[in-house]
Amino acid sequence: MTGPIAPALGGALPGNGSLAGAVPATLPMLGGPLGIADLGSGIGGGTIIGDARTLLDLRRERLRQMVRDNRELLESDPQGNPVRRGELLVLGLPDAALAQLTAQGFSVVKRETAGGAGDVIILRPPAKLKLDKALAAVRAAAPGVEADYNHVYEPAGAGLQAMPAAAIPAASATGASIGMIDGGVAAHPALATARIEQRGFAGAVKATGHGTAVASLLVGQAANFTGAARGAVLLVADVYGGVSGNGSAIAIANAIDWLAARGARVINISLVGPPNLLIARAVAAVQAKGALVVAAVGNDGPAAPPMYPASYAGVVAVTAVDGKDRLLPEAGRAAHVDFAAPGADMAAALMDGGYAAVRGTSFAAPLVTARLAAYPASPLAAVAAEARAT
Repeated sequence: MTGPIAPALGGALPGNGSLAGAVPATLPMLGGPLGIADLGSGIGGGTIIGDARTLLDLRRERLRQMVRDNRELLESDPQGNPVRRGELLVLGLPDAALAQLTAQGFSVVKRETAGGAGDVIILRPPAKLKLDKALAAVRAAAPGVEADYNHVYEPAGAGLQAMPAAAIPAASATGASIGMIDGGVAAHPALATARIEQRGFAGAVKATGHGTAVASLLVGQAANFTGAARGAVLLVADVYGGVSGNGSAIAIANAIDWLAARGARVINISLVGPPNLLIARAVAAVQAKGALVVAAVGNDGPAAPPMYPASYAGVVAVTAVDGKDRLLPEAGRAAHVDFAAPGADMAAALMDGGYAAVRGTSFAAPLVTARLAAYPASPLAAVAAEARAT
C-alpha cells in the first residue's frame, strides 16, 4: 500500500533501545526472505529450530497437549482440532428432529441466539457416542440442518499466561470504536489512562498476558511507550476467563454480537482455529452492520492449514514481518493475506507492570486494526478494499 493509515508508533522501551515500539507509517508489502529466527523470551517466546514441517509437527503436538491439559473440557475433532467435550452446535433444529435426537439419548445443554444465526442449540450426545458419530446422527435426523463442533480457538502468538493479576476495573466506555476478542486485560501503567470496557464470555474477566499485550499495542500510553490507537475507546471481550480450554466458538460468536451492539467499528481477533459455521455466521452478521474484522493468520508456518477467522471473506488477514521487513518464518497463512505489519522487534505490556519483547502475528494484527480504525470514512469495508488495492 501507499500512504499512512494512521500515525506511526514511536518511542523505545525505557533503558532498552532494542525493544523500540516504532512502526513505519506505511504497512510493509508482503514478501521478504524466509529464515530461521530466535523468538527470544518475551510473550511470544520460544525458538524455531526447523523448517515448515517442523512447525507443523509442533502445532500438532501443541494441540494434543492442550487437550491433555484440559481433559475435562476438551476433546479432538477428526482433524485434531480442540473442541469442547461432548458439545455440538446446531442451528435452527426443528422440534421434531430435536425430539428424535432426545429419544436417542441427546440432551440440550443450552439454547440461545448467537452469532446472527438465530436459534442455536448446544447439544450433548449420549456418553458412549463419539462426537463425530454424534454429528452424523444430528445431520441424519435433520437433513440440511447446520451443525458443527464447538471448536476452541488459540491466541495467535503466545499462551494465555493467566496468572493472578488485577484486571482493569469494570467500567462503561462511551464512543467506542475498537473491539478486541482475546483474554482479559490487566491493570498496567501504560493503560492507566486508557478508556477500556471489559466483559466476560467464559465466566468472570480474568487478566491474561496475551490480552494485556494486545491491548497495550492498541491503546497503551506511557512516557516511552505508545500504542497504535492511543486515545481510542477499547471494548474487550474476554472469551477465556483465564482458562485455555475456553475460547469456544459459541463464546466468540457471542462476543462478536456484543461488540457489534456496542458499536465497535473495527474488531481485532488475534486468535486462530479451524472454520466453524457459527463464527462464520457471526462474522458475516457484523460485516453486514458495517464493522470490519481484522484477524491474525497464526504462527504455525506455511505448511499449516489456513487459519480462521482470518480466512473468511471480507476479514482483513494480517501476517507479520520483522524489523527488516522480512516475513517471520513462523507466520502462518490464510485463504488470503491482506497486510503485513511488524510482529517482532517491539515491546508490549506485561501483567506485572513491566514490558517485554513480543513476536507473532497476534501482535501485528492490532497495528492494522488501529490504522483502519483511524479512517473516518464509512463503510469501512470499502476503505479496506481500497487500501488493499493501493
